[in-house]
Amino acid sequence: MRDSFIIDDAVGKKFLLNREALVSADVLKREIKNIFSKCWIYVGHSSELKKPGDFQTRLVAGRPVIFVRSATGAVQCFFNTCRHRGALVCAEREGNRRSFVCVYHGWSYRNDGNLAGVPGAEAYAETFDKSELGLRKPARFESYRDFWFMNLDPNAMALKDYLGRATDYIDLVTEQSPSGQMEIISGTQEYDIAANWKLMVENSVDDYHIPTTHSTWLAYMANSGVSIEVPKGEGLVLPTKGWAIDLGNGNFTTDNVNFRGRPVAKWIPIYGEDSKPEMEEIRKELVARLGAERAQRVADTNRNLVIFPNLVINDGSSVTVRTFYPASANKMNVRAWALGPVEETPTARARRLDAFLTFYGPGGFATPDDVEALELVQQGLANWEDDPWSEMSRGMGRGPDQQQLNSDEHHLRIFWRRWSQMMESP
Repeated sequence: MRDSFIIDDAVGKKFLLNREALVSADVLKREIKNIFSKCWIYVGHSSELKKPGDFQTRLVAGRPVIFVRSATGAVQCFFNTCRHRGALVCAEREGNRRSFVCVYHGWSYRNDGNLAGVPGAEAYAETFDKSELGLRKPARFESYRDFWFMNLDPNAMALKDYLGRATDYIDLVTEQSPSGQMEIISGTQEYDIAANWKLMVENSVDDYHIPTTHSTWLAYMANSGVSIEVPKGEGLVLPTKGWAIDLGNGNFTTDNVNFRGRPVAKWIPIYGEDSKPEMEEIRKELVARLGAERAQRVADTNRNLVIFPNLVINDGSSVTVRTFYPASANKMNVRAWALGPVEETPTARARRLDAFLTFYGPGGFATPDDVEALELVQQGLANWEDDPWSEMSRGMGRGPDQQQLNSDEHHLRIFWRRWSQMMESP
C-alpha cells in the first residue's frame, strides 16, 4: 500500500486522488486505527433520551454502545459488552430500562453502568470486586449543544476545540428554536450503500453534482414556481451563490444563499398559500429574538456541515443528521434522523417532515439518486489499477482573493488533506 494517496500541487493548480484509497481493505484497516480510533465520533442527541432510563443501542466507530440517560438524569455512553464473557448486555434497539441483563449468564448492570447483580456470587473468591466490573466507557464522551460524541483516544483534544469554527454552524441550527432546544424527530432512516464511506463525505457537500444527479428535483421545483435560473459567469451551477468554507481539523461546510425554501421561515410556493401567515410569525419571532441580520442568516441561508470524519448535518430543505460507517472497503451503513425545534406547531412540523422526506427521505428526490450515483462510482472504480487517479482540481484556478464556491471542489480537498494527514501519522 502506498504512503501517500494525493497529489496536491498548489503551483500547478492540480489535485489528484489515487483511487486505491476507495477500494483497498488495507486502507480501511489503517482508517480504523488512525481515524475512527482517534477522532470524535457522533453518538447521538440528548433529545433521544427524554426520560431517565431511556436508551438507544447503536454501532459507533464499529463499537456496540449503549447511549443512555441514567436514573439521575446524566447522559452516558457505555460499551455494550458484558464484563463476564463479552456478550451484548442489551439486544434491544431502544427503550427504557433501570438495568441491563446479559442473557448468557445473567449478570446485570444498572443504567449508570455499575454492576448490580451476579448469579451465584458466593462462588467467587473474596478478591472478586463488583465495583471494578461495571460497563466500560469510551475514553472521552462530551457534547456541544446536545450533540454527543465519543473518542477512543484519552489524549484527544477537547470536543469544542476539535469542532473549531463548526460550532458557529451548529449554532445556526439550534437558533431555529426559540428556546435553543432542538429534538430528533421519532424515526430512523437506516440503509446500506455499496460504496466506500468516503464517497458519502464527498457527495454530502458536492453541489457540482446537483444539476445532473438531481435534475428531476430541480424540474419539480421549477414546476412548483421556484426560480432555478442560474446566473451567468463564475462557473455557477445553482440559482444562488454559495461558498465552501474550511472550519479547521478537517471540518468544513457549504454556506449558500437559499433558493430551495426552509421550514424555518423561508416560504416557497411548494408550502402553499395557507402556510404564509404561520411562516411570517416564525420569522417575526426570529427577528425579535436574534435581530434582523442574524434572523436572515438563520432563515435565508442553508448549509451542509461535515464534522470529520463521518457526521453530516444538512440544514437545507429541512434538517437531517446523518452518520455512516464502513462495513467494508466497498460498503457503508448509513443512519439519518430529522431534527426540528421542540416548540414547533403540528402544522410547522408537518411542513418540516414533508420537506425532509421529499428531498432527504429514502424515497425522496435526493437520496435514491445519490445512492445510485455512489454505487456507480464504486463499480467504475474496479478499473482503478488501469485508471488510478481522480481529478479534483475544480476551483484551484481562482485567484487568492476569490472565495471558493459551493460548486468547486475546495471542500472535498479539505477532507482529503486531513484524511491524508491522519493516515500518514504513526
